[in-house]
Amino acid sequence: MKGKLREVWALADDTLFRYPLIIAMAVTAAASAATAIEIGGSSNSFRVTKLMLVSCLGISLLFSARMLSQRIGKGSLLEMAALVLLSGYYFILPEKERDFTEMYAFILIPSFVLSHLLVSFTAFMGKANEIQFWQFNKNLFINLFQTAVFTGVLAGGVMLAILAVDKLFDLELDELLYPKTFAVLAIFGSCFIFLLFSGRGLSQLEQDAKYPQVLKFFTQYVLIPLLLIYLVILYFYSAKIVINWELPRGWVSYLIIAYAVVGILALLLVFPLKNEGGKSWVKTFSSVFYYTLVPLIVLLFTAIFTRILEYGYTEPRYYVLLIAVWLTSVAVYFIIFKKAGILFIPISLFVLIFLSLTLPYFNALAVSKRSQQNELAQLLASNQLLVKGKIDFSRQIPSKQVSEIADKFNFLYQRKDETALKKYLDGPHLRILNKSTAGKSYRDISGPIAGFFKNVKPELNTFRRWEIYAPAQPYSTEGYQYVVKLNSFENQNETEALQVNGDRISLINRRDRKRQVLELKVNSDESFDLLPFIKGIMARHPAQKERIPVGDISTVADFKNYRIKIIFGGIIYDEANPNQYYFSDGFLLIKEKENSK
Repeated sequence: MKGKLREVWALADDTLFRYPLIIAMAVTAAASAATAIEIGGSSNSFRVTKLMLVSCLGISLLFSARMLSQRIGKGSLLEMAALVLLSGYYFILPEKERDFTEMYAFILIPSFVLSHLLVSFTAFMGKANEIQFWQFNKNLFINLFQTAVFTGVLAGGVMLAILAVDKLFDLELDELLYPKTFAVLAIFGSCFIFLLFSGRGLSQLEQDAKYPQVLKFFTQYVLIPLLLIYLVILYFYSAKIVINWELPRGWVSYLIIAYAVVGILALLLVFPLKNEGGKSWVKTFSSVFYYTLVPLIVLLFTAIFTRILEYGYTEPRYYVLLIAVWLTSVAVYFIIFKKAGILFIPISLFVLIFLSLTLPYFNALAVSKRSQQNELAQLLASNQLLVKGKIDFSRQIPSKQVSEIADKFNFLYQRKDETALKKYLDGPHLRILNKSTAGKSYRDISGPIAGFFKNVKPELNTFRRWEIYAPAQPYSTEGYQYVVKLNSFENQNETEALQVNGDRISLINRRDRKRQVLELKVNSDESFDLLPFIKGIMARHPAQKERIPVGDISTVADFKNYRIKIIFGGIIYDEANPNQYYFSDGFLLIKEKENSK
């Protein structure tokens, strides 16, 4: 036992010695996360959150610097450069939380992707041994998976232990202890476990080893069948577009990207098997996959340009287009060059994402901002809202256009481009806007901008609507023993059943997949479907805006022991919600039959 403890301590000590700065970053990130949870809502909490984000970024950035230094030396210089970069990054982020808008998500997410891509290839720049490159990334992949499992078990076990101690000994521990514990273990714990698995670093991770059979099984029996399903769906959808001659839906872009990414991952996982004899399925898959991408890339470009031409660039559309360009370059590279190297995949993606952040005039933020400025100008001009360059808010405008104009103003405002406000708003409106946003904890002006428009034309509802009702009238209860008011809300089961002589009488009103179930039930063996009656009475009347008075909305259901009359005060049907009928002011009149007594 002592020997095992010494071995574990020696391993931990070696990890601390090999990766001191990375562990320092993990400690800083974990402490910052716990502190942010503790002081959440205070004026200083955002500064701590910024420190956490930058420290998390520093973990992967310093790990890539460490791997490169193990290849070329100059460890202190590389780590110092990484720290300078992280310091600058901290000051790029805004000082106040209200200025931390969605724009920064499109700086942070690409930055994290770049730092992880650096880890994958930075130690192999100029080094032609692709097998070592594959072994390195394969081991990183396995280590990441193992780290996720170990961290999940550790965090779950520790939090369960805290809960057990709290409940068993009545300690009444602070509820914030649980998220703080999770944050520390998820950040510092996962980092330390990953570094333990990484051992000596580059020399250990790039070691040639026997191909793991689990990867072969995972790729052959999980990833490739999944790819085939995606491929069939996408090709059938492409055929539907051609046959119907219609534009693709924007959502198809994500499915194409998923297919491409999963396919490339599968190719990378089986890369060493490509040249082995008897692995015909690997060779077939490797040679066919990039050709299958070609028509899908065309579909991807069509889908994204449809959205861009209609609504302009935004950061998400910019990055979808960027991925389309990257997939095109990868497909062309591997189709044309027979001895294409897999290093091209991470390096090409790194270059494109790096340029999307840093390239003057053509970076994601600049392109999106410029595009939405043009879209706003076109909207104002097409609706003839400008008088001497300023918006005339008294002119009539459809409500849909008001929402679009307000959204575009807000888009630019969140990106700290207030030139549009000064350009299109006159002095009084600008002062009102400044007053309404002063002191707010977030940047949002869509509401105030929309509120300036005084002559808004509501959108016409193109859906047809029916509403029938029975005018107030007395109903005879002669011969009936019970009167029950109906609940018009959804009733999924028989829990609210009425008990009559030991029988359960209930009205079931629920959605079953895409259809409505509206039926009267006695116990569980007798039911009466009300929808045919409702559809029949609604079909007698044309759709119109006004309510339609009818003499009576009632029907009778016969059961073994009961005769039940159902009376509706009104029924509504709207094509906007197909296969759904609504009723109000309903009653049941229940009569016991002679044979039930």
